[in-house]
Amino acid sequence: MSDPAGIKFPVYRPNLSGKELRNVTEAVRSGWVSSTGKFVRQFEEDFSRYLGGGRSVCTSNGTTALHLAFKALRIGKGDRVIVPNLTFASPANAAIYEGAEPVLADVHPGNWGLDPERLEGLIDERTKAIVVVHLYGNPCDLRPILKVARAHDLYVIEDCAEALGAEYHGKKVGLAGDISCFSFYGNKIITTGEGGMVVTENERWEDRVRVLRDHGMRPSKRYWHDEVGYNYRMTNLQAALGVAQLERVQGFVEKKRRMAAWYARGLRHPRILQTHPDPEWGKSVFWLYSIQCAFEARGKNRREELAAGLSSQGIETRPFFYPLNEMPPYAALKADKDLSVSQRLSQGGVSLPSGVDLTRDDVRKVSEAVVAGLGE
Repeated sequence: MSDPAGIKFPVYRPNLSGKELRNVTEAVRSGWVSSTGKFVRQFEEDFSRYLGGGRSVCTSNGTTALHLAFKALRIGKGDRVIVPNLTFASPANAAIYEGAEPVLADVHPGNWGLDPERLEGLIDERTKAIVVVHLYGNPCDLRPILKVARAHDLYVIEDCAEALGAEYHGKKVGLAGDISCFSFYGNKIITTGEGGMVVTENERWEDRVRVLRDHGMRPSKRYWHDEVGYNYRMTNLQAALGVAQLERVQGFVEKKRRMAAWYARGLRHPRILQTHPDPEWGKSVFWLYSIQCAFEARGKNRREELAAGLSSQGIETRPFFYPLNEMPPYAALKADKDLSVSQRLSQGGVSLPSGVDLTRDDVRKVSEAVVAGLGE
């Protein structure tokens, strides 16, 4: 089904055909439509059960989840935090909110996540944490990153915004580090419209996240604030969506892995340098199925030309994220001396339609259009 803009194959469209409407209707009829209600706690409990552990705390979105994670770990002014150079800006922004300094590290060409080999040269006496981003649904190689972090007594924050359901050595991402964050924006693996989650095994950090999420108000003394907090709460309406979505998340993940196999078979062209990776140590969830192409052979703006040609056929695409070091707010940050991998990946990256409602025939049509658009 196409949308009013003539897009037959959007990059993402959520599937809300389960119990979403029933749950939201129940929340509305209950009168509990704000941040108190049964679905909020149920969503948190169900989420921890799905991951296989951890203490989960709902938030208003993935960026506020990251901000609360930095607050819980008391990362602030004067501290440095290593962040991958190829990522959406939220991890860097959350560090800056607290007066900390992001340090930009290059990524690994194989899995597009933080390159463990780059870490030692970026760590100094001010470094306090490493942020691992499971980019485009690909699990990073966590063990060597954790080894470096433990050797230097650093926290590890997992940004799993794009990777719910991804696995690393048989376990779902989000429990290997000290604290992790998820997003439930409309184009994520599951959605609550806007929403996020903080997950940690540490009870003290969980308690601090809960207090800060609710204005910094002491739970045992209403309207008493021990410190400045935030209104980062998820509503019962959002959580009602989340509960219904989480019931079907495993089916979503399985469908996306099937879809990735269809794409991999259909996307064969000399200018396609890399199809979406699925690292040997885990399982990607292929959040947005993405490819690396050689565009320089056809001159300037070749990616834009490909995108425009696909758009004319009703096929929506997205370019990769820009490297952080190329954008004004982050250009002066301390960085890896060589950021060429993140720059190359950004220049060659294209994300294709990836919604769970796509059929095998849909993927075939998109693949054929991409191959034709790349030319001879």
